[in-house]
Amino acid sequence: MGTATSDEQIVERALTGDAEAFGEIVLRWERRIFALSFGMLGREEDARDATQETFLSAFRNLRAFRGDAKVSSWLHRIAVNQCITRQRRAMVRKESAIETEEEKNASNFSSPPRYSPARVVESRQRTAAVRRAVNSLPPDLRQVIVMKEFEELTFKEIADALDLPLSTVKSRLYTALRQLQMRLQKFGDHAA
Repeated sequence: MGTATSDEQIVERALTGDAEAFGEIVLRWERRIFALSFGMLGREEDARDATQETFLSAFRNLRAFRGDAKVSSWLHRIAVNQCITRQRRAMVRKESAIETEEEKNASNFSSPPRYSPARVVESRQRTAAVRRAVNSLPPDLRQVIVMKEFEELTFKEIADALDLPLSTVKSRLYTALRQLQMRLQKFGDHAA
């Protein structure tokens, strides 16, 4: 058996009328695109919708796919744009959405008996603080930190997905990490 079929070859098959081909792309990338969307949006429901919209948009614009780009970068770019559009629409609801998600996560939390209640509360507060800190970053910084730290994409993959120079991606990540550190330091001060 030969080497595995590349994403780009599958897109070529889809363009020549293979009805099953695009489904393979969805199967390959759905989990990663959902994780990216969830990292940027913070709500499972929104992330599911953004993921669905990403693949619908990709399918509708299949002919616009440039063969010189990687399918992964192209999908990440579409997903990031979907998330940014949703964030703009949801600016008013955003704060309550974050709180609702935190409350839901807190109620779903079951700890092994060996943990002390104080430690469980502290861990939950820290997780909530990290989520709040990431969500409070401006969208251009948030997308870079989510892609690098949560999605573990390379700088090159992020640059391709966002259509930005490598130096811009690196400086945004540096700025995002610095801002996160300052925000989380405040959390530490409050906890003390």
